[in-house]
Amino acid sequence: MSQLIATQPYLKDVGALSFSHMGFFVRDLERMARFYREVLCFFETDRGDLGPAQLVFLSRNPEEHHQIVLASGRPAEPGFSVINQLSMRVSDVATLRQVRDHAVAHEGVTDMVCVTHGNAVSIYFRDPEGNRIEVFFDTPWYCEQPLREPVDLDRSDEEVLAQAEALARTRPRFQPRATWLAEMRRKMGAA
Repeated sequence: MSQLIATQPYLKDVGALSFSHMGFFVRDLERMARFYREVLCFFETDRGDLGPAQLVFLSRNPEEHHQIVLASGRPAEPGFSVINQLSMRVSDVATLRQVRDHAVAHEGVTDMVCVTHGNAVSIYFRDPEGNRIEVFFDTPWYCEQPLREPVDLDRSDEEVLAQAEALARTRPRFQPRATWLAEMRRKMGAA
């Protein structure tokens, strides 16, 4: 019989942190994107460059901007982790701050970064073995991805959301998340 072990559950509500998506590195971005579209019927929601990496965002659920992120840059030699990130969703800025504060207090956590993507506000950090983790919450806006700018989570909730909205509004396809969601439902046949 297995046991569930919780160590100091600072997030009392089990649903306060829910798994959302993962990203992994690939050698041939176009081939892998085609595979996930054609074989597993994922829909491509966005694509673009973020620094040297090319990203393709894929989803089978119109409620999720992406469930898989394919990232270029996987080297041929062994010993490279193909996992780009593990991502979990929270409901608000306060919970995001709580996770950030708890994580940075943990020995071995490194590379804490707080950013906005316009359509989300995220923290990224490395676990003790260097795996990247993202914890985020969705904003009420859509803007095409990838997009990332630093954000100061120690500012008020209103200031953090205002920065995210201002960034999202700079993008040519800015729209309310509800409008984008209705279009994704239509495109994915889930309307």
